[in-house]
Amino acid sequence: MSTTTARPGTTDTAALRTGSRPKRHYGTHIFLTVMAVMWLIPLGWSLYTALRPVASTNQYGYFSFAGDFNFGNFAQAWTQGGFATYFWNSVIITVPAVLLTLFLASLMAFAVSRVSWKFNVTLLIMFTAGNLLPPQVLAAPLFEMAKHFEVPYSFSDSGNMLNTYIIVIAVNTAFQMGFCTFVLSNYMKALSADLTEAALVDGAGIWRQYREIIMPLCRPAFAALGTLQVIFIYNDYFWPLIFIQSGNRLPITTAINNLQGEFLSNYNLLAAGAVITVIPTLVIYLLLQRQFVAGLTLGSSKG
Repeated sequence: MSTTTARPGTTDTAALRTGSRPKRHYGTHIFLTVMAVMWLIPLGWSLYTALRPVASTNQYGYFSFAGDFNFGNFAQAWTQGGFATYFWNSVIITVPAVLLTLFLASLMAFAVSRVSWKFNVTLLIMFTAGNLLPPQVLAAPLFEMAKHFEVPYSFSDSGNMLNTYIIVIAVNTAFQMGFCTFVLSNYMKALSADLTEAALVDGAGIWRQYREIIMPLCRPAFAALGTLQVIFIYNDYFWPLIFIQSGNRLPITTAINNLQGEFLSNYNLLAAGAVITVIPTLVIYLLLQRQFVAGLTLGSSKG
């Protein structure tokens, strides 16, 4: 009587192969597709409206494809709105604010995540809790502080901190530090403690550990946070409008007001101005897209 012996593990392997097909998340894909289309519709409609002359819109209506398409609205919006000056103002505000925010937040995150002392959790909670305050609540106190903070007239033509770029940079830095500290501290906690311990044995001080070990490893997180901070601060409309009273120092988010007519508004021109303001942040995101995604996902599975 002959018996046939199956190879050990053959059936299990086949079963595993049969049951290892990845699940197709159709619901998730449909949901993400719908959300992406909903987010892109306003941008696409603004671009479509900006490419149409107002004469074509008046003749055929906004919901039509007839008429001419050109870049005349963009050229008119750029010159009439003074976008060159306002864009440079945004650069003066955004670049120092982002660099200061990332630098100060990295120092604080390093202190609460890589240095053992009894106020780690307390300080982290304080910095995080600051984000729970709505900015509008602090608008009046901050305005009064800037108004009564006297400086030489050679520094400010108002004799105080109002109507200066510095007050806008300082307030944006203060409000964004809590979020950046929270993200960077969690990212630094995910890094192996053996790195800094080995450096400490080799005689590296705290500043050298921060500068030469932790900072290079945090580049993906800095790229992700830098992209977000540029978008947040560049698009900020509230704080510049409160602290800056001179029209030639306002950022680009306020330049669209110059395109408003006294009795009639050209919405094609306004759409062109809105698209112009979006282009810099869109370019920055596309350039740093890979680092942005890496910074958000690396270390997400570690405690």
